[in-house]
Amino acid sequence: MENPKHAAGPANSGQNLLEWYETLISAVVVLVLFFSFFFRIIQVDGSSMDPTLHNGDRLLVWGAGYSPARGDVVIVDGDTVYGRPLVKRVIAEGGDTISIDYADGTVEVNGQVLDEPYLSEPTRLGYDVTFPFVVPEGTVFVMGDNRNASLDSRSSQIGCISCEDILGKVLVCFLPLEDMGVIE
Repeated sequence: MENPKHAAGPANSGQNLLEWYETLISAVVVLVLFFSFFFRIIQVDGSSMDPTLHNGDRLLVWGAGYSPARGDVVIVDGDTVYGRPLVKRVIAEGGDTISIDYADGTVEVNGQVLDEPYLSEPTRLGYDVTFPFVVPEGTVFVMGDNRNASLDSRSSQIGCISCEDILGKVLVCFLPLEDMGVIE
């Protein structure tokens, strides 16, 4: 009589290997779907978000069911007229009135001066948008944290961003390690 341990040996080993490959492929598919629908990884290009984010920082972005809100750092879709993903902070939402006093370096939304501890210097650089400005419904007004070196909604070249063009909210900077942390 044949020993059951030896009879199933080579076939069983091949079946285990096939199951292992199926598990690995399933895990990769789940990860791809997860990162396609819920999270994205984006790299910062430029210095418009200094000192909050730096050129080359890698970011984890939440996109599923996200609606932009004042103060959030967001990613603007690169498949728009902007030409590449933009990393900016939402300053005002549809219906808000924004005013910028370049002499004082302050930004007001609905008559309230914003407390902006993330800035390293006052807002002095202006473009061609005149203030006060009412943000159209369905859009957001965005600015970089490095206000004096950021092309943003103050320029008609960028203008207000459609909420549909927001890929998501930046949650975490994970690389390089010295910049790692939650983004507020």
